[in-house]
Amino acid sequence: MIETTAGVVLRTRALTETSLIVHWLTPSLGRLATVAKGARRAKSPFRGKLDLFYLADISFSRSARSELHTLREVSLRETHARLRQDLGLLQQAAYCAALLEQATETETPLPRLFDLMTGVLQHLLIHPRQPATVFSFELKLLNELGLKPSLETSRLKPGTKALISALGENDWAMVARLRLSEAQVADLREFLHGFLTYHLGRIPKARSGALGLAR
Repeated sequence: MIETTAGVVLRTRALTETSLIVHWLTPSLGRLATVAKGARRAKSPFRGKLDLFYLADISFSRSARSELHTLREVSLRETHARLRQDLGLLQQAAYCAALLEQATETETPLPRLFDLMTGVLQHLLIHPRQPATVFSFELKLLNELGLKPSLETSRLKPGTKALISALGENDWAMVARLRLSEAQVADLREFLHGFLTYHLGRIPKARSGALGLAR
């Protein structure tokens, strides 16, 4: 049976000399993997349509034997080209994708997380890299997972607590207006690192690069 959905490419890898495995985030089907047969051939109909963070309408044939389905058609909506022109922005997008993958199960409907991922990609197209983007994504993801931090017993400063609420609850336009001091960045970095590690077991190694901080 052929199914259709919108999807964002989270990552790709070679399967054979001619084919790719493409991992997608979709709203109604969650994360799923497809094989794009012949995608690495020069004259493939998939040529130029499958790259990191491309947003597309896709159709695929579901496999009855595995979670690797067969990609049929791809119609591009948005390539998010600016991400490939700025390493800092690409690092932030890659970290967000890796964190979302780690925190979710495959083939589980994730409409709000699809909106979260497409929202942060659109944000990155028009704003420079800033730590607030990463912190906001982390907090919004935690909120959607039902893991919103309780700040009542936290030793964080009142100003930092207010920032956590603002970063987790405001839309991306408001997040872009927030200005964090170096001390606030340090506090948020440490607090969220501990919180994410406690609830998720580990976090992607790319976090420091995404924050624009030395390892």
